[in-house]
Amino acid sequence: MKILIRNATVLTMDEEMHLYAPGYVLTRDGRIEELGEEKEILPEADEIIDAGGGILLPGFINTHCHVPMMPFRSLGDDCPDRLRRFLFPLENEAMTKELVALSARYGICEMLLAGVTTFTDMYYFEDEVAKACEELGIRGVLGETVIGQKTCDSEEPYGGLLLAEEFIKTWKGCELVTPIIAPHATNTNSPKMLKKAYETALKYDTLCTLHASEMDYELKYFKDEYGQTPIEFLNTLGILGDHLLAAHCIHLTERDIALLSESKTTVSHCIGSNTKAGKGVAPVKDLLAARIPVGLGTDGASSGNTLDLFTQMRLFASFHKTENRDRSLFPAKEIVKLATTGGAKTLHMEHVLGSLEPGKKADMVLVETDSVNMFPCYDPYSALVYSANASNVELVMVGGKVLVRGKRLVHADLKQIRKELEDGIGSFRKAAESYI
Repeated sequence: MKILIRNATVLTMDEEMHLYAPGYVLTRDGRIEELGEEKEILPEADEIIDAGGGILLPGFINTHCHVPMMPFRSLGDDCPDRLRRFLFPLENEAMTKELVALSARYGICEMLLAGVTTFTDMYYFEDEVAKACEELGIRGVLGETVIGQKTCDSEEPYGGLLLAEEFIKTWKGCELVTPIIAPHATNTNSPKMLKKAYETALKYDTLCTLHASEMDYELKYFKDEYGQTPIEFLNTLGILGDHLLAAHCIHLTERDIALLSESKTTVSHCIGSNTKAGKGVAPVKDLLAARIPVGLGTDGASSGNTLDLFTQMRLFASFHKTENRDRSLFPAKEIVKLATTGGAKTLHMEHVLGSLEPGKKADMVLVETDSVNMFPCYDPYSALVYSANASNVELVMVGGKVLVRGKRLVHADLKQIRKELEDGIGSFRKAAESYI
């Protein structure tokens, strides 16, 4: 099937950053066939979509998330050390396979309505997240969590290792789901188990993702125990490499950055959750100068409260310009890159995602410019970073299939999905009362 989107400001996000206004994009059987400046005679298509002058760009890529953690949103937001005092205990007490399934569906709806077409996830019962991706049509790069303690889906510490391997075998080769492995963090896994997790990624030629250099106590532990930074520790274990996606990486030394660069490790930057928790601002300027691929991540709804990248782009601009005392640093065009092509590069998917080019998958988002907050629009990149929000997303396409049209989900009933989550969250809410 051919679909033509016309009358758009097309931001290709390709290497030359081509912009076509007015422009068109023609898709065929899930991929981009051609695009460019609008012609007097346009290509024939089975369906023609008039973009109404809106901004058409590649779908956003959320490079770090815990999508089933929707029930935690707005719980204990200002609680210190909430991971150990609040999140871990409540997960083990009240998170179930059924609740993961319901929460994943709801969180995916939120992302689709915000123009996110691909997301990277780390959680438990990851099979349920994969099923939700297939049901709702989003791309998921999904990892079963490996951690040295009992979890909601494993009575035994490190039970996630076996679950992860089975998950990878089950889902490898699927169109929408890319299975990976996700050891929780540098300090929540033993060195032996971290190596086993990374070796699993190498065995199946997939990604390994973990939290790294995020917590103050994490840095202290490695300094006291090994005389190293967490990144130096990972390097000593042989875990840094092009199969590793490291999330957060807030507290980095010059040596850490050099190691990440030399090893071709990629980084997910979660500015919203990091600054909400008062953890700091990662040195993204230095990471990019060292040619380290960096993408944007929302973290879970428990940490960042929202799963959209518009929020992350705006926070990124504000915090990094302030941190570096430089208004000209990170022009809007560069920030939109992080949310699209940058994300694709961190996942090693830049050959098929992240930009609008012939042959690539037709994953696109149309942001309307008719709403009160979008006029006037002198610079479409600036409008996306500083003016737009998720409510401006008019249309979303994944693999050539329209999933959002007229700001509404096409193939899913959001009200019903929310009701099902609300009906299924009762036991969790009751358990949460003792932690509030």
